[in-house]
Amino acid sequence: MMDADTMVLPRLGDAVAEDPWGEDRPRRVAARAAPGVLRWRIAAWLVPAVLTGVLGAARITASGPGAGELATRRAATSPWRGIGVALTGDDLALGPYHLLVRGWAALFGASDLALRVPSLLAMAGAAALVGALAARIATPATGLLAGVIFAVLPTSARYAQEAQPYALAVFAAVLATWLLVPALDRPCPRRLVPYAGAVALLGMCQPVALLLLAGHGWAVLAFRRRGAIRWLAAVTLGLLPVAALLAPGLSDGGRLASGARPGAAVLAATPGDLFGVAALAGVLAGLALFSLPLRYAAAICTAWALVPALGLLALAQAVPVWSAENLLFTVPAWAVLGGVALSRARAAGALAVLGLVALLAVADRLPV
Repeated sequence: MMDADTMVLPRLGDAVAEDPWGEDRPRRVAARAAPGVLRWRIAAWLVPAVLTGVLGAARITASGPGAGELATRRAATSPWRGIGVALTGDDLALGPYHLLVRGWAALFGASDLALRVPSLLAMAGAAALVGALAARIATPATGLLAGVIFAVLPTSARYAQEAQPYALAVFAAVLATWLLVPALDRPCPRRLVPYAGAVALLGMCQPVALLLLAGHGWAVLAFRRRGAIRWLAAVTLGLLPVAALLAPGLSDGGRLASGARPGAAVLAATPGDLFGVAALAGVLAGLALFSLPLRYAAAICTAWALVPALGLLALAQAVPVWSAENLLFTVPAWAVLGGVALSRARAAGALAVLGLVALLAVADRLPV
């Protein structure tokens, strides 16, 4: 485990090193400047965004609104004088989102399509950022593969078609991680302030998704411990508006999240609920194992995928908050890990696995 080529977990004593696992990052930066790479970097975010937009827009009004969307419509059409109710109700997680849709509905109406468009745009933006993030930590080809994996997942299209805050939380989680990567290299205010803004957006969209910060904290301690204080300052700055907005409701006994107790049956159903098809969870988990030897690039997303889930599992022992929706913000991390693994395989193998992912996703959309 002392060999830099095989080490999977960093030695905490070496965390002060700029590159504790010995990756040749300058060489990767130079490779990005090669002729023609710019076109691939554009494709890495543009193709996933367009693909997600097309898949999400297809049949976006085919299904009627569910109970959650009916609550969204009621919030969107209620008078502004009742604005305080959105922030002091039982489910505080929906309060800021309901305020957002009130403003959106004032501009674009409260039809099913109008209320679902913000989720569609958020999920398309998340797909673009997944590609950009993977391209930033690895290569443009990795970004394209990761973005396409995320785009074809059934849950990406499903939540792009729901007037609920989950798609916006996914976007905020990817944005925060995308901003964290350069901030780890150079934790200056110019990079940390936008990161704090993404943290604030994440907390307002889905407070329980702030468990992402546990994964980010692990990455900071493992790779850039010298910048930990500045990272903590940025996190505090981002949490202040969230706390100010939600504190009154918490004092009245409101909930930050809803879900179930993590019994055996609930846990067994989570992979299928999270990815749309249980087999897709197995494929992405297998790809994640192959991506681990890349160390620095993969470890940030590994922490993003696993640490919040462990934190939610621990929290669910005390309060019933376990649900696939509360873990949806970790799905992009699995897509990035899958893209990292496929980028290391031969083209034929990568295309075969990508085809399998697409086939499983299509099968999920077929009528039974």
